[in-house]
Amino acid sequence: MFLSYTEDASETDLAKHEEEDFVEMKEQMYQDKLASLKRQLQQLQEGTLQEYQKRMKKLDQQYKERIRNAELFLQLETDQVEKNYVKEKKAAAKEFEDKKIELKENLIAELEEKKKMIENEKLTMELTGDSMEVKPIMTRKLRRRPNDPVPIPDKRRKPAPAQLNYLLTDEQIMEDLRTLNKLKSPKRPASPSSPEHLPATPAESPAQRFEARIEDGKLYYDKRWYHKSQAIYLESKENTKISCVISSVGANEIWVRKTSDSTKMRIYLGQLQRGVFVIRRRSAT
Repeated sequence: MFLSYTEDASETDLAKHEEEDFVEMKEQMYQDKLASLKRQLQQLQEGTLQEYQKRMKKLDQQYKERIRNAELFLQLETDQVEKNYVKEKKAAAKEFEDKKIELKENLIAELEEKKKMIENEKLTMELTGDSMEVKPIMTRKLRRRPNDPVPIPDKRRKPAPAQLNYLLTDEQIMEDLRTLNKLKSPKRPASPSSPEHLPATPAESPAQRFEARIEDGKLYYDKRWYHKSQAIYLESKENTKISCVISSVGANEIWVRKTSDSTKMRIYLGQLQRGVFVIRRRSAT
């Protein structure tokens, strides 16, 4: 029995000893791991940890790759912007030259048109016998008596600037000019036996003539009266019919305004009497 008890005590001590060795081994492993972690932390703070250096190298490569791609993109965009700039600069220069040529041509055409209008106006003045110079009207000024009131100056509206449109062809103008030249040519003295001394017989004129005159700011034409702002139709020898409005009535002419483009033209009494232009009434719209 004593022997059995001794064996049991030995086994208990052995188990207890092994347990103490196991705990001591676990403590040693814990201390080793803790020391390793502290050592790695120290290396990380110093920047000498191998894993840290490996990952830093990879991050550095990614950074350099992105920088290189950004520089390439910047260069590409810069080249494209430079090309667009050169292209726009050339286009602007070309447009400037084209506009300059167009402006010059328009001014030349405008001056040529004004020159033609002046020449036509001069020819019209020669045909109608009118003068562009305004002759002053001679009036007698009476001496004012002491008790007479001070005369009030007559404020009249200035005439509108002349704006001419011509509906006659060159052939009609030349025909009228030849007719006027014949009328203005001096006549030879006739002998008593010549037909000029015989009693004149009424003869019909080669062209139809109309009665036209101006009285009190109104036009009497073809047995009708016409006044300012009246709507009319203006017909010419070419069978053209224009819708107009009488804008003003002068001493020897009237001004009419086209309803289509609001341009004005002057019609002389002589042209109405010869039938160069014919006036018809129309209803105002």
